[in-house]
Amino acid sequence: MLEKRKLSGSKLFVKKFGGTSVGSIERIEVVAEQIAKSAHNGEQQVLVLSAMAGETNRLFALAAQIDPRASARELDMLVSTGEQISIALMAMALQRRGINARSLTGDQVQIHTNSQFGRASIEHVDTAYLTSLLNDGIVPIVAGFQGIDPNGDVTTLGRGGSDTTAVALAAALKADECQIFTDVPGVFTTDPNIDSSARRLDVIGFDVMLEMAKLGAKVLHPDSVEYAQRFKVPLRVLSSFEVGHGTLIQFGDESELAMAASVQGIAINKALATLTIKGLFTSSEHYQALLACLARLEIDVEFITPLKLNETSAAECVSFMLAEAKVDILLHELELLSESLDLGQLIVERQRAKVSLVGKGLQAKVGLLTKMLDVLGNETIHAKLLSTSESKLSTVIDERDLHKAVRALHHAFELNKV
Repeated sequence: MLEKRKLSGSKLFVKKFGGTSVGSIERIEVVAEQIAKSAHNGEQQVLVLSAMAGETNRLFALAAQIDPRASARELDMLVSTGEQISIALMAMALQRRGINARSLTGDQVQIHTNSQFGRASIEHVDTAYLTSLLNDGIVPIVAGFQGIDPNGDVTTLGRGGSDTTAVALAAALKADECQIFTDVPGVFTTDPNIDSSARRLDVIGFDVMLEMAKLGAKVLHPDSVEYAQRFKVPLRVLSSFEVGHGTLIQFGDESELAMAASVQGIAINKALATLTIKGLFTSSEHYQALLACLARLEIDVEFITPLKLNETSAAECVSFMLAEAKVDILLHELELLSESLDLGQLIVERQRAKVSLVGKGLQAKVGLLTKMLDVLGNETIHAKLLSTSESKLSTVIDERDLHKAVRALHHAFELNKV
């Protein structure tokens, strides 16, 4: 349960800046100038910073040189230091501009999490210290991505966790808005690097944004969108590199959000593989052993074939999608597992990508799926697997066809038009 306090006076904004936004001294100076200007205009601000671009990867690489299987607790202790560098530098930059600012770790802010190292969840935020700083005219600069567990150990929230830190603070402080500053000026109908005609959306609903984030849109972490939706935090995506209004993610009827089109965007997820395990899942215990293996390796998968598992009826095969980078690790573990489970043939298909049409009420519109397949077929792109729901129509294709597929679908569903 979050502790909520209402601040009086000026509007309060929680502003999160990602790694590219603070990736160099020059970038930190630019952001500091923006923050100083807003402070002089009377805004109350809480900053949340990621580590400088590349720093977290560097720290993970250092750990791997010592022990590729280092404990999750020690990894959290190590990689959480990246944010401390960026927040301290930002505090210095603001202080030099006459702004009273203070850098703070997750421990100092009292962001309480569970003890799932590497993928912790925020359970409680104590706002007393932050509120006192704000009331004293001090700009708190909080290290994103980290918290403290009941034993006093440092925890991290997983990649993209700084977004969640910002939303959690905004919810606890009842901020007027949580603003996520990144290297793009908002949420687009699809990746503008693939289709230059992609449009920035002024407004998008939480349901659609969450689906896009889960399906591969990198602009916001899914956990942060879920958190904002749960605690009704107005969320805005902005660019730290250019001035603009960005994209507001908010609640409301789709008609109110000016989204008449059924399909509102195209999400992509690449560098995937499909793995099929043939036969011999003769009991639910065997299936549970597979799930335990995936959990132990911290491999997220999406099952893509129906499974009918009970004591008398077994599935002939199990198929799922996973990140291509995890395939070899999993295959090694499955070889060991097959000694006890007597697994059947393993079939791996690499270099796959998932393309998803995202919107509202898609499953009820049969013509949309037909149109999607026709568009791909006209481009000689084979849709290997299909998945549908009320908010998405997804297909798996060869990764080499990804750009061609996205451009064709983007234009066929007129997402390039206002």
